[in-house]
Amino acid sequence: MTTATHHTLPAGLRDELVAVVGQAHVITGEDELLVYECDAYTLERQRPAAVVLPGTRAEAVAVVQACARHRMPILPRGAGTSLSGTVLAVDGGVTIAMTRMNRVLAVDGPNRRALVEAGCVNAWITAAVKGEGLQYAPDPSSQPACTIGGNVGTNAGGPHTLKYGVTTNHILGFELILPDGEVVWLGSRMDGGEEVAGYDLRGAAVGCEGMFGVITQVVVRLVRSPAAYKTLLGIFESVDDASQTVSDIIGAGMVPGALEMMDQLITQAVEAAYRFGFPLDAGAVLIVELDGLPAGLERQAAQVIELCRKNRAREVRVAKTDQERADLWKSRKRAFGAIGRLSPNFLTQDGVVPRSKLPEMMRFIQACSRQYGLRIPNVFHAGDGNLHPLILYDERDPDQVRRVLEVSDAILGKCVELGGSVTGEHGIGVEKVDFMARQFTAEDLDAMRLLRRAFDPDQRCNPHKIFPGGKRCTDFAPRKQVAA
Repeated sequence: MTTATHHTLPAGLRDELVAVVGQAHVITGEDELLVYECDAYTLERQRPAAVVLPGTRAEAVAVVQACARHRMPILPRGAGTSLSGTVLAVDGGVTIAMTRMNRVLAVDGPNRRALVEAGCVNAWITAAVKGEGLQYAPDPSSQPACTIGGNVGTNAGGPHTLKYGVTTNHILGFELILPDGEVVWLGSRMDGGEEVAGYDLRGAAVGCEGMFGVITQVVVRLVRSPAAYKTLLGIFESVDDASQTVSDIIGAGMVPGALEMMDQLITQAVEAAYRFGFPLDAGAVLIVELDGLPAGLERQAAQVIELCRKNRAREVRVAKTDQERADLWKSRKRAFGAIGRLSPNFLTQDGVVPRSKLPEMMRFIQACSRQYGLRIPNVFHAGDGNLHPLILYDERDPDQVRRVLEVSDAILGKCVELGGSVTGEHGIGVEKVDFMARQFTAEDLDAMRLLRRAFDPDQRCNPHKIFPGGKRCTDFAPRKQVAA
């Protein structure tokens, strides 16, 4: 593991980078670097030595090669919407921001695939193929901003992953610049061949959090847009009742496109922001979206309504128009933004538990809220047990920072105890490195490190992420300072 710090550029490297991308696309000024000192996980901040924004594949390759000659760490970065410090420049280094490489390069409708650049915004893909009756299924809540390279890096999910799967299920192949500047292609190419022979290195690299190299181009899988939707809103007195409904819907053999839950506190914030018409006194609301052929949706919707009522739903609303459905999803996907009405800061967690453990986990989160004196609204992908408790705090108060980290550790620890995971889609980054030793054996972690070294022997690519050991979290993170 690299232990030296790289907060300044080596002599000559800046000139080489300017020669590749131009003066306007090399950022070294302290004020400008502030924008790149963190991602959406704002508790830990560190500026890189420089940020470079390549505009073409050739420029990206030349930038990586220049950094390799100077043995400078590189940090691939997209839109910065990641929530676990995945792009934190722990020891400085050069951030390679791919946001200028944002085009949809080609669409192959008959074979249902598209070639996009790494900086292409997720929502732009569906917009480009909507006229052909196709869509790119993974839809994180940050869909209007997050980029495909970052989605690949963290194996992003979203509300519709229950039925359609996460990012890895929709990535056919991609080009990767290794940290020494060599260019490789993993998986299928745009122009033919479904799967390559040998090991699935494409699958191994999805979720690597930028530690294998810099992604430039991605072949994504497109799916047929559903012929019809039926979107329902169940209103419950308690989270327990709503959670039981989720289990009953899955137990009945249905696989909705989405099963999303919001508790009372987040519902109140969303209603204040967007005026959808959510009831302010409900303990929880459940969004159920069914999709498919119109002929079967009415029967499924009736079955969902019956199950909601069996679990004491006070009301079940059905979206009557496309606009009502769009407004409901806008409210759900912008829920994080509504939190600004409740608190100056919040820490979003990403634990996963088995669906059957949802009621127990939610009771535990409520107990943590009382114990630590912090409000914790919840909005989550109930269908696959992927929780997003939002721990509210004010970063100007050191005591609140201490408590928010303690409650975060407690919640993640409980997820592991219940047979779950500390991340479902946000990644490990720097935030959760210490939990890796609690979730995996030493042998598991050694195997992961060996795989990482096959791509990056010198470990210069996005160092100090995912793995515990080497540079300890106490050297750069507030999390362990709390426990010290």
